[in-house]
Amino acid sequence: MATIFYDNDASFEPLRGKKIVIFGYGSQGHAHALNLKDSGLDVSVCLREGSEAIARAQKAGLMVSTDASKSAQDADVAMILIPDENQKQLWEESLKDNLKQGAALFFAHGFNIHFKRITQREDLDVLLIAPKGPGHLVRSQFQEGGGVPCLIAVEQDASGKAQEIGLAYAKGIGGTRGGVIKTTFKEECETDLFGEQVVLCGGLTSLIQKSFETLVEAGYQPEVAYFECLHEVKLIVDLIYQGGLGNMRYSISNTAEYGDYTRGPRVVDQGSKDRMKEALNQIQSGEFAKEYVADCEAGYPTLKKMREATAQSQLEQVGTQLRSMMSWLGTSVKDEETIKESVPASKQTAS
Repeated sequence: MATIFYDNDASFEPLRGKKIVIFGYGSQGHAHALNLKDSGLDVSVCLREGSEAIARAQKAGLMVSTDASKSAQDADVAMILIPDENQKQLWEESLKDNLKQGAALFFAHGFNIHFKRITQREDLDVLLIAPKGPGHLVRSQFQEGGGVPCLIAVEQDASGKAQEIGLAYAKGIGGTRGGVIKTTFKEECETDLFGEQVVLCGGLTSLIQKSFETLVEAGYQPEVAYFECLHEVKLIVDLIYQGGLGNMRYSISNTAEYGDYTRGPRVVDQGSKDRMKEALNQIQSGEFAKEYVADCEAGYPTLKKMREATAQSQLEQVGTQLRSMMSWLGTSVKDEETIKESVPASKQTAS
């Protein structure tokens, strides 16, 4: 069974009198900084010179620096919340030689430590606090008195108190209200990448795209195919999110449930599972990390090409038209400049 920590297991004392610096102010960065501030802790933000986020952070009442080396010298706790591909450069140029002796170095994703792109100093506590939800939810749940569950991992315990410091930080962003699960950098990193690639992003989007194409190629109207293969996904996912697969199957028709049991495994079959294992092997071996970093260092040619192809697809074109008919949807994060603080930092950097 997993080890789970809650509010009563954590105290703010390990962070009293400590200066916390958040490097980045994207999806997670703004949520961490504001929640820590509201928890009464000493927190500031470090951003690159000219960043559009400077004004937003200052407007929110946060101290902002654009000198990463000076911020590192001031930090008792440094949380890196910039895109994975940029963290090594930040570490090498500004943090490695400037973090004070015995400081705590935090991450929200294990990518750079696990794949050894960053080799930490021996005097540092090195920890991971990873909320299992996007930054806007981390912030809104905290404001409502709740909290998004988090993962905690200690890679290096130089002080002998790393876990206590990590739990204090998790408490500060609301994580201990929801529960903080103990893990490792390896487990968090590999399972996170696997989930993104096989289910949450890659698997789901590919399933939607291919099912849409199948209906359209069979002569059905693209608009109808869009509703069946994309729009209604939210209805099903919400039922699963609220009560698991059983709750979803209880809520749908008998016809749909029968089709679920009998046809679903034919589409996502053993061959699909074998390819999932292949994807996992490429994550575990570091092959995916090397491939991704190489694309980043080349200026994102593969990523940009795939973004352009997706934007031009019939699925996206039909979706844009149909969503304009749905006033209840509101404005997407992608389109709304005023809520840009919710946009992942990776999107702001890579695009």
